[in-house]
Amino acid sequence: MIFLQSSPILTDSIPAATKREETVQMLKSLSLEDFITKFAHTLVDFAFHLAVAILVFYLGRFIIRRMYAFVAGVLGRRKVDSSLTTFILSLVRIVLYFILVVTVIGILGINTSSFIALFASAGVAIGMALSGTLQNFAGGVLILLLKPYKVGDYIEAQGFAGRVSSIQIFSTVINTYDNKSIIIPNGGLSTGTINNWSKELYRRIDWNISISYSDDVESTRKAILDMLHADSDIVQVSFEADIERRNLEKAQEEKAAGIPAAVAAEPKRHGWLYRLFHRSKKKEAEPLIPADFTDANPVMEAKLKENREPAVVVSSLADSAVILTVRAWALADDYWKIYYRYNEAFFTTLPKKGVHFPFPQLDVHLDK
Repeated sequence: MIFLQSSPILTDSIPAATKREETVQMLKSLSLEDFITKFAHTLVDFAFHLAVAILVFYLGRFIIRRMYAFVAGVLGRRKVDSSLTTFILSLVRIVLYFILVVTVIGILGINTSSFIALFASAGVAIGMALSGTLQNFAGGVLILLLKPYKVGDYIEAQGFAGRVSSIQIFSTVINTYDNKSIIIPNGGLSTGTINNWSKELYRRIDWNISISYSDDVESTRKAILDMLHADSDIVQVSFEADIERRNLEKAQEEKAAGIPAAVAAEPKRHGWLYRLFHRSKKKEAEPLIPADFTDANPVMEAKLKENREPAVVVSSLADSAVILTVRAWALADDYWKIYYRYNEAFFTTLPKKGVHFPFPQLDVHLDK
């Protein structure tokens, strides 16, 4: 009795070669009729499993396509970034097809544990060989999720500056102002320092102007401030006042052009499933300034109301000139346009006001 209970354990411990030999001996002991019967049963059983596996494969592929379209629709309605949408859809498709293939292999009677172990081993080997590439992949995922910058932003990173044209899984492509396409790996971008010039709506512009020691600083300051105060592109009081002025001007231009103001629409009633994937929004006239910039919070309110008037200060007394620093605020998108425009304006206008731009000079005294 003890021998009978322990026999399965002894059978499981028999090597695979011994099992194969026993199988061959069993087949040899079968008659032709028994062999044909057993082969027919095995063939029918395999055909049945093959038919089920084919049916499951096509049914699974149909379900995967439906789920892919559903996820794509949800991401599209949520207006998720295109780069992140492509990554998520690719990941969903790969994972679902992997599950489907493993399921079909299991239906055919193949041991899926060894199959999964083979994939895991291959993944470890590939990961070790492509460690740098995987670092860029992880950096791309972090960039797409955390969004330190987006397509269209002007950034400065890794010694390059330009406008972001595309965010890919392994790298980010930026275009410089001289139309060079710079491809930067995402690994360094996700762990390094990034200067995003487009993150803030306004940006301060600085000019350094050298005037002669014989010139009057106060009259020069007045001439420069008169130029800046007459420019509608320059912030005159605060960000809040500039936002109100620009939105009012835009509304007046639309009214003069005969464009009717958008009327808030009453939201329609929908089922809970529709409301789960759709955000009901009232149609409102879109302001010139983004709404998220004016979100009410103490820090933002103080930032909006802070004094941003143009200023002219004496920054240093150089060997041959008095250095005046001119500071003014403008929209970040207008930075370079205003900067270069006033470089020329200061050069052509200030001399007419009696201001002199001195050259480097040296006084030499000779003793008799």
